[in-house]
Amino acid sequence: MRIIFMGTPDFAVPALDALHAAGHHIAAVYTQPPRPAGRGKAERPSPVQLRAEALGIPVRSPKSLRNAEAQADFAALEPDVAIVAAYGLILPQEILDIPVWDCLNVHASLLPRWRGAAPIQRAILAGDAETGVTIMAMEAGLDTGDMLAVEKTAIGQKDAGMLTAELAKTGATMMVEVLADPGAYPAQPQPEAGVTYAAKIDKAEARIDFTAPALQIERQIRAFAPTPGAWFEHAGERIRILSAEVANAAADPGTVSEGLVIACGDGAIRPLRVQRAGRGVMTAEELLRGFAIPAGTVLA
Repeated sequence: MRIIFMGTPDFAVPALDALHAAGHHIAAVYTQPPRPAGRGKAERPSPVQLRAEALGIPVRSPKSLRNAEAQADFAALEPDVAIVAAYGLILPQEILDIPVWDCLNVHASLLPRWRGAAPIQRAILAGDAETGVTIMAMEAGLDTGDMLAVEKTAIGQKDAGMLTAELAKTGATMMVEVLADPGAYPAQPQPEAGVTYAAKIDKAEARIDFTAPALQIERQIRAFAPTPGAWFEHAGERIRILSAEVANAAADPGTVSEGLVIACGDGAIRPLRVQRAGRGVMTAEELLRGFAIPAGTVLA
């Protein structure tokens, strides 16, 4: 098929690779424009742009698809289908109507649960037992289109980074299978019951409140690992916790005991991997060797 691919973050790269490897003609890749990143705030191309350029595929980065010029440029590519994976712009109806077949989306949830921007993080935060990927025909509503294929996976103790990588590979395989035999994947309306919305992550949500139950904090840590990283402050420095396990403690919330076990509103957490600002990831033991958090300290 003649494809326009639309994606931006690392999650979208496996789908782009899989479609290219399957022999489809990718007429162009649409991705978000380069954004300032890092300490120097230099503009950094998206992971999808970097991969598309490596594959020799033309890249376009319009700031909007709502104007007539952008829509005409899109139509001039004469796509059979547009494939969307975490692109970052809402597609207006004028764009949705252009492909001969459809605009298909790789969505990282079991729709209709977790429509919206952050389905992986919200599933972990909510304590869901499973999630997955839905291949969906796009329409004007927010992730409301008909479903073509669904595949489930257990969440277990995976963090958002692990789950994102797994679902990206799953979605890539599913999309290639759907395009190989469209007739085997008839569109099905989403159920009306069970709709939830995965709001965009606010950085303020990453600050740990030790009055919360340990189970909830452990989910928060996994949901925000590796980025933005759930964190607490001590001695004027922000410490990110990238993995932790639930432990026992009989102390007021925030109280530290030996080995950096931190009491919570119910139970405690034991950080396993942490990171100081401007430093590499380290174990809790390595942290304590260079940054004292004595037993009895109360973290606010």
